[in-house]
Amino acid sequence: MLEVGPGPGGLTRALLDSPAASVTAVELDRRAVAALADLADAHPGRLKVVQADALKVDAAAVLPAPRKIVANLPYNVATPLLVNWLRAAAAFEGMALMFQQEVAERICAAPDTDAYGRLSVLAQWRCRCEFLLRLPPGAFSPPPKVWSAVVAFTPRAEDPGPALFATMERLTAAAFGQRRKMLRGSLKPLGGAEALLASVGIDGSRRAETLTVAEFDGLARALLARVDQAAPPLNAATPAAPTG
Repeated sequence: MLEVGPGPGGLTRALLDSPAASVTAVELDRRAVAALADLADAHPGRLKVVQADALKVDAAAVLPAPRKIVANLPYNVATPLLVNWLRAAAAFEGMALMFQQEVAERICAAPDTDAYGRLSVLAQWRCRCEFLLRLPPGAFSPPPKVWSAVVAFTPRAEDPGPALFATMERLTAAAFGQRRKMLRGSLKPLGGAEALLASVGIDGSRRAETLTVAEFDGLARALLARVDQAAPPLNAATPAAPTG
């Protein structure tokens, strides 16, 4: 198990009481790391505390497979953490993560709803996402100003690989960057928007929030194929410099 932001160790204790073979807790705050020392001593070999910025930690490198992530995420970095883990989703058996409720709703949102957006597409493209439960502010001490929610992620069998994932990030950033625009306009910065949309049978007058995850997948693959076709072959000869 990987836990991020253990704080005083409430969730850490629960994970150690589970059948987990080991728990690796990543914590940036030195005070929290010190507070977990006694807990680590009480569970030799099962709890490893790493003082680090979780955004810079390669989860697959710090703990052996099979791996799961279970964490009450720091809300200010929850989205970039999730996107990092989605890039490497094939390395995990699953994730159970707590977010601000608004973010959890965006992750699980269906197409053609107000909450549906870039994060919905990336998360649902790489994982099956299940909204598990909501928690009121009073469940925490001190209580936050917002409700929280837990989402379960089960990685999908097919790993798109880094090139296709990066293409999907570019595509969704452009598509949802100007939500009120038709796709033929919002995808214009990618070049050849009309031809790209036509190649997968999507009407350019549609807006990003109406596309399904499967339609975004088709668009991303078409965009990547176009980039690959435009790239020069690796063994192409370098043109000679002009003379005279």
